[in-house]
Amino acid sequence: MEETIEQMSDLILNEAWRRRASDIHFIIGANEGMVKYRIDGELLLYKKLDKVLCRRLISHFKFLAAMDIGEQRRPQGGTLTVQLQEDILQLRLSTLPNASEESLVLRIHPQNKRTPLTKLSLFPRSIHTLSSFLHHSHGLLILTGATGCGKTTTVYSLLEEVAKRRACNIITLEDPIEQRNETFIQVQVNEKAGINFQTGLRAILRHDPDIVMIGEIRDEYTAKIAIQASLTGHLVLTTLHTHHTKGAIYRLMELGISLHDIEQTLVGIVSQRLVKVICPYCGEECSLYCQARDSRRLGVYEILYGYNLKQVIREARGEEVTYSYMTLPRLLRKAYGLGYVTDGEIMV
Repeated sequence: MEETIEQMSDLILNEAWRRRASDIHFIIGANEGMVKYRIDGELLLYKKLDKVLCRRLISHFKFLAAMDIGEQRRPQGGTLTVQLQEDILQLRLSTLPNASEESLVLRIHPQNKRTPLTKLSLFPRSIHTLSSFLHHSHGLLILTGATGCGKTTTVYSLLEEVAKRRACNIITLEDPIEQRNETFIQVQVNEKAGINFQTGLRAILRHDPDIVMIGEIRDEYTAKIAIQASLTGHLVLTTLHTHHTKGAIYRLMELGISLHDIEQTLVGIVSQRLVKVICPYCGEECSLYCQARDSRRLGVYEILYGYNLKQVIREARGEEVTYSYMTLPRLLRKAYGLGYVTDGEIMV
């Protein structure tokens, strides 16, 4: 009996979740369609399909996410919540047209599986340092790193940790909200409703927050209001796209933030990367079906704070300074020397 589109879409989602994929790609080539899974950072082929069937699957997911099925000439975005047995997943959909076809990517965000702060890092000492930032009543904590390196997971784990420690009002401003959490107030950017990062942040600051999480510093206004919030008695957590911790300081300067304000507000900058850890059960390459481990990848954190942060800010002023802290390359070499990762991880 031939599978229906609904059955096939359920099969693809279930298999992606079973393999712990972070994304599902639907791609239509010249002769056939393909479904690919991104697993541990690698894009792997799951199956090949007839082009017509692949188009129908794309249309099916667009329909479920209330996207315009007839529009294939411009990019679209949407969200969809599905339940797979006991697990609730939020899917973020993104379409992109090419010369003759349309591709679709589903980003998978589990909603009821939380990763505690203690299980994020390859090196436990990094968690102690990250946790210490939560003692600050005000200031700015920035997380940097490439797309897909786990910044959002780290931010949510930090927020959940501080919510356990003390009674406080935590408000987030996100686009989109990637993990629903009833512990704090989450505000979704909605341009049609007049809620963008500017209006959203202004409203949040009038709502008596103790801690504010801004999904990402994207422009000069967002940067300035994040600085303003941290100067007026709020602990602000946010992300920024830079290659390393020092780069965050220069990026803030490019966005019009003075070095004086940076020095007054910054409590720490964290740059992170996910690395594949050698599996004690499977050998170097952990099987996609290995059930003996919680995660095949762990975070490596470059953390700039305290004396070293002050010295780097002085360096940005043009002063000659000395400092020393564990950068990502040094941490990766340490991980390799201890036998935690293969040499391929330190070559990237």
